[in-house]
Amino acid sequence: MKNAFHIMLIPTLGCPSKCSYCWSSEEGSPVMSIETVQEVINWLKDLQKNRITFTFHGGEPLLAGADFYRNALPLISNGLKDQNPEFAMQTNLWRMTPEIAKILAGYHVPIGSSIDGPEDINDSQRGDGYFSKTMAGYRIAKDNGLTVRFICTFTCESVKSREEIVDFFYRNRFVLKLHPALPSLRSENPKQWALDPEEYGDLLVYLLDKAIEHHGDMEIMNINDLCRCVFTRHGSVCTYVDCMGSTFAVGPDGTIYPCYRFVGMPEYAMGNVRDHPTPEDLARSGPGKLLARYKEYVDKECGKCSHIRYCRGGCPYNAIAPTGGEIKGVDPHCIAYKRIFDEINERLDREMFESSPMEMTGFQPGHGKRKKPGVMALMHKSVSDY
Repeated sequence: MKNAFHIMLIPTLGCPSKCSYCWSSEEGSPVMSIETVQEVINWLKDLQKNRITFTFHGGEPLLAGADFYRNALPLISNGLKDQNPEFAMQTNLWRMTPEIAKILAGYHVPIGSSIDGPEDINDSQRGDGYFSKTMAGYRIAKDNGLTVRFICTFTCESVKSREEIVDFFYRNRFVLKLHPALPSLRSENPKQWALDPEEYGDLLVYLLDKAIEHHGDMEIMNINDLCRCVFTRHGSVCTYVDCMGSTFAVGPDGTIYPCYRFVGMPEYAMGNVRDHPTPEDLARSGPGKLLARYKEYVDKECGKCSHIRYCRGGCPYNAIAPTGGEIKGVDPHCIAYKRIFDEINERLDREMFESSPMEMTGFQPGHGKRKKPGVMALMHKSVSDY
């Protein structure tokens, strides 16, 4: 079960890669000090009594170096021992070394990285040499006992090769987690790589089919999450959950933001860890009030939608940031979300109507054979694994 309270630590906004669609790479970005990590601990001691997940994000968090993690991980673990902190990291793995890997393995830090498919497709949108550098870091991480999963960003170009990309993940036995390319707020041509919502919806349905086809020997995390949302009638992961007030990001200088995507954007600063803001202080900040208004907007605009309980209007960043902080609509990927949620619900209804109680478990009486898996099988696995 994932922890309900989540802190994203952004040691730096710097990154050695130059992905075409990225919005969060700043050359020469400062690195978070250990003193700031201590301030984070001091702030959270009074703010939160429940379990906390810390995700080191970026930019590229490995740029902080081995000494940073050698000091930061035990400092957080001991300083917040009553909150039983857990850790994760999102990294391109370029700067992974055996030394850093051993430090991270000592605290059971799972790694999320990014590969957009086979080398030619990946490097066409992430830059020449990206694939080989990431795979070199992947081997170091695996050799030192770290668990690594990959996020695959689909763009308006790479979605044309969806079969080849899924086959790449299947052949390599990689867990696939999908991310649709968003319009970059820091690009002169923000929609150059963005995945159209209709195409995103088509892709999700395609991946649902693939998840069923390869049930038991390939994991597509997004499909698992979506099926769990429908089954439990409650969102539980980023995008499909009411994250406001339970997720925060801390930038290199200690500034607090609603999410890592807002880090470095002064207009979304909620306070600083040095000031030990209370939940009420954060809620009274400009971004806090904006997100509260967004939540009210979703309740009103999406109130009649059958998926509101587990969708919550999608990602607030996707909805708010491109409009300069004005609330003009929900997450523009709403079309895709409705498409896949409708598809899952319709297939579930059909399977339940056509199945006997015994068949719903996947067993065909009298034949000793398991029924071909469907949405119900995915739901059962997604809930049991969560």
